[in-house]
This record gives sequence, structure tokens and C-alpha cells, in this order.
Amino acid sequence: MENFGVIFGARSFEHEISIVSAIVLKNVLKRELTFVFCDKNREFYLIENKNMRANFFSSGEYKKCKKLILQNGGFYTHSLFGVKKLDVDVYVNLIHGMDGEDGKIAALLDFFEISYIGPRLEASVMSFNKILTKLLAKKADVKTLEYESIKRESHIKTPFPIIIKPARLGSSIGISVVKDENELEYALDVAFEFDDELVVEPFIAGVKEYNLAGCYVDGGFEFSMIEEPAKKDFLSYEQKYLSFSNETKVKKAEISIELERKLKEAFVKIYNCGFEGALIRCDFFVIDEEVYINEINPNPGSLANYLFDDFTAVMDSLANSLPREKKINIDYKFINSITHSKGGKI
Repeated sequence: MENFGVIFGARSFEHEISIVSAIVLKNVLKRELTFVFCDKNREFYLIENKNMRANFFSSGEYKKCKKLILQNGGFYTHSLFGVKKLDVDVYVNLIHGMDGEDGKIAALLDFFEISYIGPRLEASVMSFNKILTKLLAKKADVKTLEYESIKRESHIKTPFPIIIKPARLGSSIGISVVKDENELEYALDVAFEFDDELVVEPFIAGVKEYNLAGCYVDGGFEFSMIEEPAKKDFLSYEQKYLSFSNETKVKKAEISIELERKLKEAFVKIYNCGFEGALIRCDFFVIDEEVYINEINPNPGSLANYLFDDFTAVMDSLANSLPREKKINIDYKFINSITHSKGGKI
């Protein structure tokens, strides 16, 4: 049985969502957990389980906790008696948005040879940016909606109604449905508060939407149930925020065997584009029986526990199926050979 550590917080518009996600994970992952909080200054703190409550962070009480240092092999506490490594076998990247889903923490963990559940650097970059996600989907041969990317002085060509999204943001923050020219200026102002590049797509009223989570473990894919989320025009911040913290049992989507096969096939194609070691959730549209990827959630809220019958078993299996970086033997043969040939003068 692995000892899990959970990394959460960080400098992100989704900082508070990450805190709530970590608190929920404490309740649903049936393992003893070690919590590592990254604050807005990107300093790491060791948080005791008893202090895993929202106001402990909003009040600044966390600053009284032990600071952690990150170095080869893991996180360490520091004292007059030296440094001591936290007793963690594998960390869970539960930072949502910037710092966590954009690849920064993945790069750090890989650099320091720390085992972790979460997307690796390249997959993080491709899934964090909605424009790059379109390119990833094309590589995977999975359909996406037509789109255009715009900056502040751009002229939008897509006919109304449209949906406007910040290119690099999750949790439906900054997203607006725009039905006509009168609503456009305000929607652009909102979205540009969060990013300097936006994605514009046609808005399709009443489109069917399905969520599917999963991971590759033990030589095969472990899928969650398929959910058809309740939504209005689109899944709002509040709906996404509440979905992973709501204790109400999620109802499995009532779909045909053929559509279930198509959704799982699209998921596998996306996952095989570099998501080994991560538990991801894909949000799909279905239009005229064709599957379109809407969004890839590389670190879904509380890792989409609500979609699995035995979430802890899935996490245990994933922890034992993580990719391993190939070791490179650096033996200085080249330098030694040319130094020898130059008489030691190089």
C-alpha cells in the first residue's frame, strides 16, 4: 500500500478550488494522506490532517505550519538537527489551473525524481491551453468544434450565438455565451480579465454533453461511469465547483452501447497522447451521433472520485502503474578521451 501525499493550492485563479478539492480528497480517498500546501508565494507547508479546513488557509493560519523544501527525492522538513524527508511514496498533483495543470509542478517533480500522479509536462501544456488542445485532438483523430482564437484587437468572424472562453483557464471561469452584438463587449471584458487570448466557438443550444474519467493501469484502461451532467447553457463555475464536493450519487448516463463505445474510444485516443500516469476527465459533446472533445481536465476536481465505484482502488492501481523516466548514464568518456588526446589541456 502506497503512502500518498497531496500537493494543492499554488498561484492560480483556481487556488481556492484546489483547497476545497484537497479537503474533499481527504474524505473520499481511504488512505492516510500527507498534505503539502503551496501558497500564493509558492512556498510549501506541511499541513496536518486536523487542519484541513477552508478557513485554516483563508485566515493565514497555515503560515504557522512547518515549511518544506523541495529537493531530490521529495519534500523535506528542516530543523537544527538537519533535514527529514516526508514519508510519502507518491504525490497527487491536485493543483488546479496555473502552476498545476500548466506543467510547472510536473516539471519540478520530474526534475527532482519524485513519483507523482498527474499529467507530465507535455500533456499538461497541451491540455491547459484550449487552442493547443484542439491540435492535440487533431493528432489523436478526435473531432472538435470549429473555433477561432482572438486577441484584444481581433474581429470575431464566428456568427452568433457564440461561446467565449479564456484560452488558459479551467472551472468555467471567464466563460460567456453571447447571443448577439449587444452582449459581446461585456463578455470580452470578462474573459480578457483572465487571459490575453480567447477561444471563440459556435454555441449549440441543447447539445448533449458527457463526462468520462479514467486512467491506464495494469496494462489496460480503468474507466469511470459516463455522466450526463445537468447544465443550463454550459457547465458553470458553480456547477463544476459543486460536482466534486457533492455527496449525492451521480447517475449514470442512459446511452446506447454504441455511443458508450465511441466515447471510450475517443478517451483512449486522447489519453494515449501523453497522459500516462494521470487520472483525467474528458468532457465530450455528441452532435448527430458524432463525438467531439470539448475539454480535457488533466487534474479534475478531487480526481473525479464521484464517477467511480471504488475510487481508492483506482488510485492504488494508478500509483503502481506510473511511467518511469529512463536513466541516463553519464560517464564522461567523451570529455576524458578528448582531454587525454590534448594532453590534458582542454
